Amino acid sequence: MRTVRAALVQAAWTGDKESMIKAHEEYARQAAEQGAQVICFQELFYGPYFCQVQDSEFYSYAESVPGPTTERFQAIARETGMVMVLPMYEKEEGTGILYNTAAVVDSDGSYLGKYRKTQIPHVSGFWEKFYFRPGNLGFPVFDTAVGKVGVYICYDRHFPEGWRALGLNGAEIVFNPSATSAGLSEYLWNLEQRAAAVANEYYVGTINRIGIEDLGDDDFYGQSYFADPEGKTVGEPGSRHSDEVIVRDLDMELMETVRTRWQFYRDRRPDAYGDLVKP
Repeated sequence: MRTVRAALVQAAWTGDKESMIKAHEEYARQAAEQGAQVICFQELFYGPYFCQVQDSEFYSYAESVPGPTTERFQAIARETGMVMVLPMYEKEEGTGILYNTAAVVDSDGSYLGKYRKTQIPHVSGFWEKFYFRPGNLGFPVFDTAVGKVGVYICYDRHFPEGWRALGLNGAEIVFNPSATSAGLSEYLWNLEQRAAAVANEYYVGTINRIGIEDLGDDDFYGQSYFADPEGKTVGEPGSRHSDEVIVRDLDMELMETVRTRWQFYRDRRPDAYGDLVKP
């Protein structure tokens, strides 16, 4: 049986970037001690979720990807032998354009590439168009030591097209790092990612931060979890209020069982879907 031991990290904002990075270095080592082979952090993991306000001072959190933070975790990947998904605030070299990005690092520390968040919200408490340009790298799937890994970031999850594109590109595990607060979309949290796992017949690991941050009174409610290709959670979700490293075993052979049972990819009708991509 092919099994991947995978980890998610949900954490509260510590108050500064350096302490947040150091905390995640420790979380990664904790996951490795539990045998994790791949790990993903939450959206914009080393900072607060500053999109609750519109203030250019937070542009200072952006850095090149790959860059200094990527390099620190490349060293951790080499040390632990884990694949790492690192959601960060990217400032593109040369242009200075800002993106909401996740870098992917293989278990030997090699940088494999990045995904840039495709759909960018701009509603009360989520003023993301002030900070990010929509992604322009498509829906890459990375060939890692644990298999084919994709990334879809937070608000992206409301759009089924990207989930399907990742499946068509061969994804076996898709990570959805998020910063989701109570209220507006909490009722979708335990529904959408599980539905995406079923519809696309792969594993989804979805991560949410915790706590109330200084920039607003929104409660980030954790409850990070893995969903399997049958839409079931793998073990219990994370807690609502506590920092947590969630480690679960993913039975990768279940994908083949489900794809044999339900031939969703075979029975697609792309010739009939033209209207879906019209503006």
